[in-house]
Amino acid sequence: MTVFPELARRPRGRWRRLTGAAAALLLLVAPAPAAASRQDERPGPPRTLPALTNWTPGEGSYTYGDGVRLVARDAASRRVARTLADDLRAAGRGKVPVTSGAARPGDVLIDVEKQRKSLGAEGYELRAGERLEITGGTEAGAFYGTRTLLQLLAQGDRIPAGSTVDVPRYKERGVGVCACYIHISRPWLENLIRDMAYRKQNQLLLELKVKSDRHPEANSWGYYSKSDIRRLVALAAKYHITVIPEINSPGHMDPWLEHRPDLQLTDTDGKKQPSRLDVTKDESFAYYTSLVDEYADVFPAKSWHMGADEYMLGSDFAKYPHIRDYARRKYGEHATPQDAFIDFVNRVQAYTAGKGKRLRIWNDGLTGDNTVPVAAGTTVEHWLAVRTKPGELIARGHPLMNAAYALYLVRGGFHSDTRKLYEQRWDPRVFEGETLASRAGVTGAKISLWPDNGRGETENEVAASMRLPLSHVAQVTWGSPHPDGTYAGFTARDAAVGHAPGWRDLTEPPVADGTYTLRDVAGGLPPTAFEIRRTPDGYVTLRSARTGACLETREGKLTLNVPLEPGSSVTQETCDAKNTLQRWQLTPVRGGHRLTNAITRMAAHVTGDGRIAQYPPDQRTPTTWQLTPEAREYRRT
Repeated sequence: MTVFPELARRPRGRWRRLTGAAAALLLLVAPAPAAASRQDERPGPPRTLPALTNWTPGEGSYTYGDGVRLVARDAASRRVARTLADDLRAAGRGKVPVTSGAARPGDVLIDVEKQRKSLGAEGYELRAGERLEITGGTEAGAFYGTRTLLQLLAQGDRIPAGSTVDVPRYKERGVGVCACYIHISRPWLENLIRDMAYRKQNQLLLELKVKSDRHPEANSWGYYSKSDIRRLVALAAKYHITVIPEINSPGHMDPWLEHRPDLQLTDTDGKKQPSRLDVTKDESFAYYTSLVDEYADVFPAKSWHMGADEYMLGSDFAKYPHIRDYARRKYGEHATPQDAFIDFVNRVQAYTAGKGKRLRIWNDGLTGDNTVPVAAGTTVEHWLAVRTKPGELIARGHPLMNAAYALYLVRGGFHSDTRKLYEQRWDPRVFEGETLASRAGVTGAKISLWPDNGRGETENEVAASMRLPLSHVAQVTWGSPHPDGTYAGFTARDAAVGHAPGWRDLTEPPVADGTYTLRDVAGGLPPTAFEIRRTPDGYVTLRSARTGACLETREGKLTLNVPLEPGSSVTQETCDAKNTLQRWQLTPVRGGHRLTNAITRMAAHVTGDGRIAQYPPDQRTPTTWQLTPEAREYRRT
């Protein structure tokens, strides 16, 4: 991993170097301080995340009371008000009416004034007094003002009188999630969307597989149904988050190419490479663009991410001389194999542009070994130091997003060191390999979640470990990189605002610890007693009262250290508290509970021959389990 250069700390002033008698002498000869002005006595800004960059205090306070109304005067402000009303209800504050007309003392007035150009696309003004007023130059700006209000109300009903104008520094403030191999549950993603919006983040990159109608041979687990995606996208749109889809190409394509050997790159030994698409074939381009078209049915975003990273990871172009030959036929005798790769990227760029979408790629494929340039306007997300530096990419006309490795959370591996970044005053100008002097050309920054060791952590563990990295990136992309003098102060700020309204605690099992008789409602198995115990991350283990072994799924082909084959058996294995494959989620359903593995996200299904096997819920109906508490508690021996 490349180490980020530390930003210089502020030099200590002379006063800190004065000690003992010298300091005392200075106190004796210094003039007496003037009486503090009224302005010096004014309180600082109320605590929010991102922190308010300015605050003009007033006299008194605004109090949120029982008679509050949300007053909105046009269609845009009414949409914002309705979303706020939903969130106030989710926060336990009852049903607040949305109305029009004149605002009364105690009301919240929401307004969109398009002539307020100084607020930009997402800024807002908030004024608190007898009533509370939120004004945005756009609907998005007014929405972000309501996030500030919700954070203030999370800390009490009384808001100090005053005003602020709050405008973001960067236009892209995001999170990237690879649900591309290991399925991530929809409730987890919904929680993420709510918390992102609460912290004024506006972009979610999802690298995942949508169940394909055009290519059913690619529908191995873990895919998402189109209805799942439409529901996620609708929630994100409500909260002003753009969901950008990614299908990584031409590398990392094994989830799509597993059953398409005709499109797999073949090396000089005749060995097929399931993770690499052969960029020299017209059929490869047609296949990939057909997936773009199918995703357009459920992702309306005006951006498309094709990844384009690590195409030759673990190999090199010398193993595929036909790629060099293809490049030379197309671009002349001095063309390089890398030109064939860039050619594929540019063809996808032209295709997506024709569909009204702007292309995004990772930076590591831009090694400088190409003679063909990447099409100008292609957004580059920079995560790795290579020969082509961030400043060069901006000079060549590429919008640049900071997706630095220092911001990564690798499941079961590297985690971003938020304390270190905060204390170094890290900001989106600090890239791997280069720190830019200006923000010009930098679109923003994001944290990235990768499943390199899919069984290394559960979803709930990832959620806990990403909370402060999420808050840190939200802070540095909206406002100052260092709003509090200490990291402890920043973590206290995060704790004060808490989670978004509507965020669901996914760590509470629906049954208490104890021994239960499990019966499948279809009667495919005899009733069996299991000791159910909650795990620290909020799942359960099931230990057989008869054998002392624990339920686990471990059979079949491993992907990222996880058995992801539908139909693989659920067996009883030696109990191991550290083995995440022995953790299960119990979900109440009609007539009982559903049992889903915490890592594979497949549900337990009783087969016709009396086995328990894991399947995606749309391939086999998950078994409903009835749990009856045993009269006598089973004890471990």
